[in-house]
Amino acid sequence: MTAHILVVDDEPEIREMLVEYLELRGFTVTAVDGGEALRRTIADVDVDLVLLDINMPGEDGLSLARFLRENTTVGIIMLTAAGEIVDRVVGLEIGADDYLAKPVDLRELLARVKALLRRMEALRQMPVVDAEEIPFGRCRLDLAAHRLINADGDDVPLTSMEFDLLKAFADHPNRILSRDQLLDMAHNRGWEPYDRSIDIRIARIRRKIEADPSKPEVIKTIRGAGYMYAAQR
Repeated sequence: MTAHILVVDDEPEIREMLVEYLELRGFTVTAVDGGEALRRTIADVDVDLVLLDINMPGEDGLSLARFLRENTTVGIIMLTAAGEIVDRVVGLEIGADDYLAKPVDLRELLARVKALLRRMEALRQMPVVDAEEIPFGRCRLDLAAHRLINADGDDVPLTSMEFDLLKAFADHPNRILSRDQLLDMAHNRGWEPYDRSIDIRIARIRRKIEADPSKPEVIKTIRGAGYMYAAQR
């Protein structure tokens, strides 16, 4: 089935460029100019992935990314102005899956879109071979259902990248994993060498599973080496 991509940008020429380019590559594409139209579209049609501009008048992209992550399971790729590291960091903390700096290189955009869609599809199609629930602090990771469950039995929102990271830890308990190993295991090698997206995502996961995220006991930082999941079984 053709993936449906939603382009959210207040600049008409950028919307038109992205729509034309992605439609020629076989995607179904809808373009909107801001938050109100985004909400209407999400409510009316199934969307697989959102290309979301950060700097827009009115409701900005960070607020919209938070709305999307709290209410949907769509993939989110942020479009940020070149050099705006703070926006990228905040966006990843909110739960965006990837980011690209403007002006966007269309070939790189296509590669990132395809990579994220593959990752999302692999997560959906992962065979149910193990119904085990792995304890992660205040939560349990259901490997079969690809869910993170809190003590009350409620689902905790989880991105595909966050699930991949938790599964990597579950598969390698009590072992130190470097950032490079975690990037490989989480199927995301598209980041620049200086990028610390793993640290941001680990911090986001800790807020969900740790009793005290400032003093992590489940996913521990091993100074100069990486991270380790202290297995609870």
